[in-house]
Amino acid sequence: MRFIIISVILLLAAGCSEEQQNRISRLGISWMEGDYKVTFYEGSRKKEWIVLDSKVTSEAQKGYYYFWVTDGAKKKYVQTPIERTVIEEM
Repeated sequence: MRFIIISVILLLAAGCSEEQQNRISRLGISWMEGDYKVTFYEGSRKKEWIVLDSKVTSEAQKGYYYFWVTDGAKKKYVQTPIERTVIEEM
């Protein structure tokens, strides 16, 4: 089944514009939607964020998680390295 899906995508990509091919390549990006506690570790330093009713996006090729958090009245964009980050579902 996986082979068929990959074959169809490759056939479709052959006739696509560069922008359409970029969109297809971004299908490799994954995300988790819901409530999460995200913890970043660097040596003895630890930083935590709570992501409520939102997404944590990962892009393995770039090696980062991306998400938005509310800091007081402001929304803040956060990017953390995958290898030093732990995500827990709440």
